[in-house]
Amino acid sequence: MANDDEPKSHLFGIKNLSHKTLLQSDALYQYILETSVYPREHECLKELREMTEKHPRNIMATPPDEGQLLSMLIKLINAKNTLEIGVYTGYSLLSSALALPSDGKILALDVNREYYELGLPIIEKAGVAHKIDFREGPALPFLDELLKDESKKGSLDFVFVDADKDNYLNYHKRVIELVKIGGLIGYDNTLWHGSVAAPPDAPMDDFVKTHRAHMIELNKYLAQDSRIEICQLPVGDGLTLCRRMI
Repeated sequence: MANDDEPKSHLFGIKNLSHKTLLQSDALYQYILETSVYPREHECLKELREMTEKHPRNIMATPPDEGQLLSMLIKLINAKNTLEIGVYTGYSLLSSALALPSDGKILALDVNREYYELGLPIIEKAGVAHKIDFREGPALPFLDELLKDESKKGSLDFVFVDADKDNYLNYHKRVIELVKIGGLIGYDNTLWHGSVAAPPDAPMDDFVKTHRAHMIELNKYLAQDSRIEICQLPVGDGLTLCRRMI
């Protein structure tokens, strides 16, 4: 039972953590990293992670345990054609590219090429840059263009979304048509620092409060979308996996 004197911001995971995870124990999270993640982490992923940790916006990076999960999922479903919306410096992108077969492809969309180019030399060093087709600009107009081509519908095996939270629902309404039946979509940050379970008047940082309603709206929509099976995981800041059924 929680201590009545404990700050509600801590109870809802809205405190400032030294890592991007919902786990309340730093020691337990470090155990997971040191036991299961870091020993298996590709040397280029490690280099990219350590470089990104020094960036002032490093909170945007995909945590390494989540990158490990994405890699395994891609291999389990034998993905070959994938889409990533939101790239930043490219940790999740590199995790996916390393997991794909040699002829696999990732269409990577981000509004900021500058961040991507910070990680690009490391991606090239890993020998997987040829798998990535990076496009700079807003994702929604690009997705709408893809949907005009009937051959693109149902062509993707895997989609990972980690971008502007206010457009997650708009992304879902488009990528659900682009992913094949049996394909997988992953939405990052769906527990949004634990704030989705907090009362509206709970103390939280402004940037958390700003997008809390968007995450709640998305979670309700996904839970009721009969086209998909879902599994929401407390990995990183919350990861919801959606398998298209129809």
